[in-house]
Amino acid sequence: MPTAKKKKTDVEDQLRALVRLQHIDNRIDQIQKLRGDLPAEIRDLEDEKAGLETRLENYEEEVQEQKVAKRQAELDIKEAEGLIEKYEEQQLEVRNNREFDALTKEIEGQEERIAEAEETIEEAEETIESNEAAIEETKERLEELDEVLDEKREELEEVVEDTEDEEKTLEELREEAAEKVGSRYFKAYSKLRDRLRDGRAVVPLKRGAAAGFAVPPQRQVEIRKRKTIVACEHTGPIIVDQELYNETVDEMKQKLDL
Repeated sequence: MPTAKKKKTDVEDQLRALVRLQHIDNRIDQIQKLRGDLPAEIRDLEDEKAGLETRLENYEEEVQEQKVAKRQAELDIKEAEGLIEKYEEQQLEVRNNREFDALTKEIEGQEERIAEAEETIEEAEETIESNEAAIEETKERLEELDEVLDEKREELEEVVEDTEDEEKTLEELREEAAEKVGSRYFKAYSKLRDRLRDGRAVVPLKRGAAAGFAVPPQRQVEIRKRKTIVACEHTGPIIVDQELYNETVDEMKQKLDL
């Protein structure tokens, strides 16, 4: 006597829809894994590059400012020396001590001005030397970063080129598959996907176990009946009858070559 086919239920339809969705997500995860940490690495390198470029700009601006300050100090010295020479000549022509002392005070003022300018020049030269060394070091690091970035971008571009068509198709299929899952189950599925490290929110019952844990006999019976949604008591994934799981996955592989 032929075995009667199991009558499908709404729950069974939902289970199949969840398996389809999980199968698509598994393949999307594989593609993301191929890309690995490349996108994050590239973002980090780009952030570092932007920071170094800002730092380089600041160094260069400060060098220019210090060069201007140095030139101004040199002009101040030249002007002060000219005034000192002028005042010393005037001292030879004064008629009294009061005029001589006044000129002496002017000379002392210009000498202080020269001392301050010389200090400014010394500080400017030190800053310029320090910043120019930092500029050279920063430029070298930027060159290294550009090389690494080019390599990483090229590597990522190759992966994207190899998988972008498939990923686009998968995203469209995922949208269709998600529409066939009830909103309550889809929310639960999405939460499980976010929480579980491997992203497997739907797993098959194999040899009395699922997700690495033994499933009690009574729960196994419930799972095989396909009339209720059963979740793993330990880790949370939805457990599906292995036959249903394999049938659904095989159908998708044949139909979509995934």
